[in-house]
Amino acid sequence: MSESMVNLGESIFNEIDHNDFLNSIYDNMLYNYALIKFNLTNIRQKREVDIDAALRFADLLSKSTHSQKADDHKMWAQEIISLLLALEPENEDVRYYAGSILSNVGNYRGKDLVDSPYIESTLQEKAFSAFCKEYLTIPSDKSKMFFLQQKHIYDKMKNGFFSYSAPTSMGKSFIMHVFIQEQIMRGEKLNFARIVPTKALINEVRTDSIDDLKVILEERNYRVVTAASDISLEEDHNFILVMTPERLLYLLMSKPDFVIDYLFIDEAHKISGRNSRGPFYYKVVDMLSRQEPKPHFIFASPNIPNPEVYLRLVTEAEKGTENAVTSSFAPVTQFKFIINCEDQTISVYNDHTKSPVFVCKINRSGTSVMDYILLMDHYDVEHKQKTLAYFSGKNAAIENAREFARYRQKQDSPELAKLASDIKKEVHGDYFLAELIEKGVAYHIGYLPSSIRQRIEQLFKDGKITAMFCTSTLIEGVNLPADNLFVANNYNGRPKMSGVEFKNLIGRVGRIKFNLYGNVFFVTDKKRTTEKEYLELLQEPVPEQKLSVVQDLKPKLKKHIVETLLSGDSVIDKYSENQPEEEYVMMRKFGLMLLQDIMDEHESLVTREFAKYLPEDGVETIRNSFSNNRRYIDNDINVSADQTRRLAQAIHNGACFPEVSDGKFSHSVVLGFLEDLSKIFDWDRYEYSTLGKRDDDGRHSKLSWYAVILAQWMEGHGLNYIMRAAIRFRQQNPQRFYLNSYTVVRYEDTAEHRNVVFADTLEVIENIILFSISNYFLRFANMYKSIYGEKSLDTNNWYEYVEYGTTNETTIFLQRNGFSRESATYIKEHLDDFIAVNEDNEFRLKRTLLECENTNVRNEANSILYNIPKLFEAEVSDVNE
Repeated sequence: MSESMVNLGESIFNEIDHNDFLNSIYDNMLYNYALIKFNLTNIRQKREVDIDAALRFADLLSKSTHSQKADDHKMWAQEIISLLLALEPENEDVRYYAGSILSNVGNYRGKDLVDSPYIESTLQEKAFSAFCKEYLTIPSDKSKMFFLQQKHIYDKMKNGFFSYSAPTSMGKSFIMHVFIQEQIMRGEKLNFARIVPTKALINEVRTDSIDDLKVILEERNYRVVTAASDISLEEDHNFILVMTPERLLYLLMSKPDFVIDYLFIDEAHKISGRNSRGPFYYKVVDMLSRQEPKPHFIFASPNIPNPEVYLRLVTEAEKGTENAVTSSFAPVTQFKFIINCEDQTISVYNDHTKSPVFVCKINRSGTSVMDYILLMDHYDVEHKQKTLAYFSGKNAAIENAREFARYRQKQDSPELAKLASDIKKEVHGDYFLAELIEKGVAYHIGYLPSSIRQRIEQLFKDGKITAMFCTSTLIEGVNLPADNLFVANNYNGRPKMSGVEFKNLIGRVGRIKFNLYGNVFFVTDKKRTTEKEYLELLQEPVPEQKLSVVQDLKPKLKKHIVETLLSGDSVIDKYSENQPEEEYVMMRKFGLMLLQDIMDEHESLVTREFAKYLPEDGVETIRNSFSNNRRYIDNDINVSADQTRRLAQAIHNGACFPEVSDGKFSHSVVLGFLEDLSKIFDWDRYEYSTLGKRDDDGRHSKLSWYAVILAQWMEGHGLNYIMRAAIRFRQQNPQRFYLNSYTVVRYEDTAEHRNVVFADTLEVIENIILFSISNYFLRFANMYKSIYGEKSLDTNNWYEYVEYGTTNETTIFLQRNGFSRESATYIKEHLDDFIAVNEDNEFRLKRTLLECENTNVRNEANSILYNIPKLFEAEVSDVNE
């Protein structure tokens, strides 16, 4: 009896997808919603919709028990009720049904959002609802509830290794967050590490972790740490590490005995695809897999069908498909529109028939993505809706933000005025971003100073900024709750978006905390992106992912690596003259990993992937060839044995960081030292597009420019000073000014040219000074200390000067306790107001800092108070007690 009932239910729900009446109703609702969205209700007649039938279908779909399609059916039910709420806002039956349907799909947060009058009527319904509420209550916050799919994932978090995939809006990172909270609140003494894909996400995750735990951090003796140099790591605590894979690698290298109990890898799809950062994930996981006991490895990725693929990085997980979960349920619906600027048409996309529904012809010429962003803004008279606009490059994002802002008036907002004023003070008075902010408009680009970026994000969440123009940072995990998303093309930089990136981008619109649905507008650009390409990305499922060492490191590249190592050479050159730089960097890093694994006699995924390209005696040949250079081969996949050998020889021969006089750095001295490092590390070969790039005269022209910024940075100057100096440099050297990657002009000191200088300078600080040069200085410092002793650089360590952007000990100390460089500098400049020395001659911050007028400093101080309370003076009540 039971089996026949299951088969009957399976049959009903199997056929419902193809029900013509349901599909017709859904098409008509989408069409009517498009008329409302584009303000066409006075021009075009709405299609007839049987509301009662739509509600019955939604109710039925919300109860789906289909073995494979249940998630999809529940999402369809949610889509139908979301459309009905938009189309029939005054219909009480719709609002009542919404409560029932959202309860059925387990979306209790959505139910609270619509404020439905629905109450369970039967005893069975009441009992089931009570059970669900108890079962789905989040242990660390009894006021919140999981989605059913989140709970299923949460319950597997304690597995030794686990990988899960879900839509972007399902809250994959949130599950990690509450799991860590629960362990800490239960009194567990563990170390957690969260790998995030970009530096832009570090501060967001760090702040959320501190704000949600607050006094519990101190009570349970935990610290949230974001860098290997944080002072807390030298003390006896348990930790929540929030780091990029590169930062975590250098922490593990500097503290090889550091124990991590749980490693969470967010946006794990970065391990797939051709990218130069992917190998860092492999290296970190491999290093930790050698620990005993091993950490729990947890991978989270968006929208992929085979999350188990990432378990291959963990030796024991070769056959671990039972430790993987894929969910297609999303608590937020995205309604998708295609605006074809060539055919002059607007369509709304039906996810279930996989086809566009024609809405109207556009009776105008010369349309572009900007026209439609402005159109939606025009309909939103009170600026209540929040809009994101995605562009593939930073210049396009900035230009379109400026174009949009031309049609906006300054907003009457003290918060916007304050941020605009701070940007002018901290960066430059001519920086375009400041005038945009005053109008409630911003652009969001990876190289923005973190303090400014965080405040922009918060003001967007608060609805003060309502239009944000973004680049690929939007794909990489930045959480910005938006009502509308405009997609200008299907590129991520120069390459086209992958299916994973595309679905991840779409998922950035709509957040269940604010709404049940969001709108995505795909706009053709008359050049590279057509309606056909958008449809293909929408229609085609995300393909199964393969690890980059398997798929993207092609056989010819593996053979090239093996042949190089068999020859006894650690110099892995480009495979061909026209090999893309990203692919070359990835190839070289995997080659260095292979060499170390061979020398360590360590089996890993990398060695297994190369095994068939090695001759029978290949491993022994390589091991013998490099035996004399074994001490130069280590875990740093940025540097090869030939570079390390030259570095050791140079330091033995007297190379050192030049002495600093009164905290001042001469450009010629800095440039000279960089030129020395260029020879040691062979930047002409390994950094040929940046540090080693030569001009037509054979000079390292970029290196001279980097030396200017580096010297000012290490002297502790603020961004405003550095920007003004950069402008002066261009005024004095107007020839060969790069307007973009392709266009060389004469510098003319216009507002546009100045802003190119600002953008270039910020990008150099972020990607060259704080990443490339910092890593090389760290390598130099570590080698120097290994030769001359751990204290040999106590009085002159250029790595520290770069890392902290100063030689001032107070500013360095504050940064090592979690303050940003800008905030640390501000506190140092107001010593008497905010710094005290206690009776034990210990440095303490006065609590007046928690109310200081500088917004960035105040925000940071109030967060750090919970993470490192002993850094502050005790409250009067504490002293009295």
